[in-house]
Order: sequence, then structure tokens, then C-alpha cells
Amino acid sequence: MYQRTVLDNGLRVLTSEMPHTRSVSMFIAVGAGSRYEPDELAGLSHFLEHLPFKGTRSWPTALAISEAVEGVGGMMNAATDREMTSFWCKVASVYADRALPVIFDLIRHPLMDPAEMEKEREVILDELRMTNDYPAQVCDLLIDRALWPAQAMGRDVGGTAESVAAIRLDDVQRYMGQQYRPNNTVIGIAGGISHDDAVRLVATATEDWQPADPLPWEPVSAPSDGEPSVLLEHRVTEDTSICMGLPGFALADADRYAATVLNGVLGDGMSSRLFQNLRETRGLTYDCHSSLSSYRDCGALVVSCATEPSRAAEAIAATREELKGLLLPAPASEVHKAREYIKGRLLMRMEDSRAVASWLASQELLMDEITTPDETANRIDEVTPDDVLRAAERLVGNPDLRLAIVGPHDDADEFGAAINEGT
Repeated sequence: MYQRTVLDNGLRVLTSEMPHTRSVSMFIAVGAGSRYEPDELAGLSHFLEHLPFKGTRSWPTALAISEAVEGVGGMMNAATDREMTSFWCKVASVYADRALPVIFDLIRHPLMDPAEMEKEREVILDELRMTNDYPAQVCDLLIDRALWPAQAMGRDVGGTAESVAAIRLDDVQRYMGQQYRPNNTVIGIAGGISHDDAVRLVATATEDWQPADPLPWEPVSAPSDGEPSVLLEHRVTEDTSICMGLPGFALADADRYAATVLNGVLGDGMSSRLFQNLRETRGLTYDCHSSLSSYRDCGALVVSCATEPSRAAEAIAATREELKGLLLPAPASEVHKAREYIKGRLLMRMEDSRAVASWLASQELLMDEITTPDETANRIDEVTPDDVLRAAERLVGNPDLRLAIVGPHDDADEFGAAINEGT
């Protein structure tokens, strides 16, 4: 599926030729994210991600950058997470040699104009305000804080209004000089381009880029005994947003495939247990789902839903019931259905060159190895009902259940009783 070349400066180049496509996607993954930041500069990685789009050495304005890619019908964007910052671009194959220098100029030669930085600071503060306007997104942030209190894993990747206001230009430049280095970067390229041509383009764009030692990331720590299991934010809303979370599995955990199938049984899709019980049978919610997240040394299983405030305790109890139900062996037919659903979604996603480029770069950066989609599908196929039960015992058997609530409620204790009932 892919080829891999490591340049002399440590930059890893992974490609997947997709001859049937007319596009090329380039996905640059940098080891920079909120786990690398001190508390007082929370949001630094995200702030840095914004700034290159304001102008670079060869494309000195935001308009020039946009026109260089959009002018040939292409798309580009960037994103920041806890362990990775990504910059991506997708263009027609015939314009690959035009687009790749642009995306590398973003991460190598941003102008970092102080006036543009101040304008972008206001944009980022507005982005934080927008997040705060959506109760479901606030609830997502609260469950992270409940699972990983007082540490980088539990913070908003974007930081706070106070921390963003404190970030100075020299903070950004120093951090970029430490993290944005070839030995801390991977590029995945997929689509209508050969490996040799891709490596040639990358090598030309990065020939004078020098390696350096990046900052370490902050390891996760378990919550102390005094940390609350329920975080409640009172809001005058029509719905109550609910997130229930459990510690999950790290990226390299041997049970991660079994956990993926377990999640399919529990809450991934409209035929899952959660959707069928909470929505179709009980009419508690418009939407409910579960999701898995995995990081270098930790992970989480989170169930999310929203419901009428007077039925919030009922929805929590119903969710708790479904979680406990995972501790009974799942029927082979249900496990088979979840496996087929997961494999089908995965393989369809890999039709997109951008998804393939992201798949390659992300795994190489975070795990130093690649499991191809076909290998992943095979490992999903190997998951048995006993494997799912073992994963459930590790996940649901964990007493560190956490709850986040956003809605018109004042008493967290009633919800604490709901999640602890039966434990």
C-alpha cells in the first residue's frame, strides 16, 4: 500500500500511489500539540497553526497563499490536537509540484508579522467564544477535564482566553524552532503521483531544513482521590448535554482492536445498542453515540447524548445499564455485525487520497509503524466475542467512571448517585 523514505535530515516521507485518482493529497504531521505546552501558554500550538496562513516568505499574504492553491481548484487547511499539528493540501495531480512548495513554506518560512499576529489573536479568541456557545462542545471539554484533571490531556487544545492573551511572538517563534523540525515531522502523500516524484519534490523543498531535539510531551497522570467524578455546568438550555467517560486504551495496546469492535456494539451507528435503546425504544434522545480515543499513553471511551432536562437522570441510568451489559458475553452475530460495519466504513474512507495520506503520516508520527487498512481490517476480523468481553472487563470494570453535564441543573450529587448505582 505504501512506500517509505527517510531523508538525510530525518524527515519521513510516506507515499501511496493511487493510479485511479486524479488528485494528490499532502498531509504534514508535526509533533506539536497541547501536551507539549506549559499551563501558562496553553493554546500555543493552536495559535502557531493559525499564523503561517497569514503570509510566508514566498507567498507573503493570506490572499497569495489562498490563490496559490484555490487558484487551481485545490483545498488546504490545518488542525491542532493534543499530540499532533497537521497541515494538508489536496489538488489535482497535475498541480502537485505547485502545491507542495506552498504547504512546506507554511511550516518552514512563515513571516510571523506582529500586526497579523494580533489580528489572528482576536480570531482565535472568537473561536474559543464560539465553542463556549455550544453546550455539547462545552460538555466534551468537561469530560476531558474530568478524565484528566489538572494536566495537559484535560485542557482545551485551544487554551483559554487568558492563556491566549498571554502568548507573545517570541513564544511562538521559540516553540516553532523547537518542534517544527524535520526529525519531528512526517509527510504522507497519496494519489496520482509516484513515490520517486513525491520524494524528489519533498527533498527539493526541504534540502536546507536542519534537525534538532524537540520538547518532550507531558505524560498522563491518574486523577487523585479528591477529584470529582461529576462536572456540572449550569446553563439555561432546552436540552441537557451529557458525556459519560471511562479511561481507555493507548495507541499500542493489544486490545485496541477488540475495543473498536466493543465500541461498534455499544454506540457506533444507528444499529448499536445505545441508539436502539435510548432513542428507538425509550425515546430519550435524538442522537446518542460512543467514541474511542487513543493517545501515546492513554485513551478514553466516551458516551455522548442530549435529552430533555427532566429525563437526564433516566438517560444516565440507561447509559450505565448499557455499559454494564457489556460485561455479559455479546452474541456472535452482534460481534460479526459490528466487525462488518467497522471494516466497511474504514475501507470506504480509504477511497479518498486525503484519508490515505493522513492515515500514513499520523501512524508514522505517533506510533513509528504503519498498519495498512487491509491489515487493520484483518485484525478487526480476528476479534472474537471473548476478546470483546475481555476489553469490556478492562474498560467497564474500571471504577473511574466520569460524568459531564451541561444544562439547567444545580445539583451534581443527584447525577453522581446515578453513575455510581450498582458499582
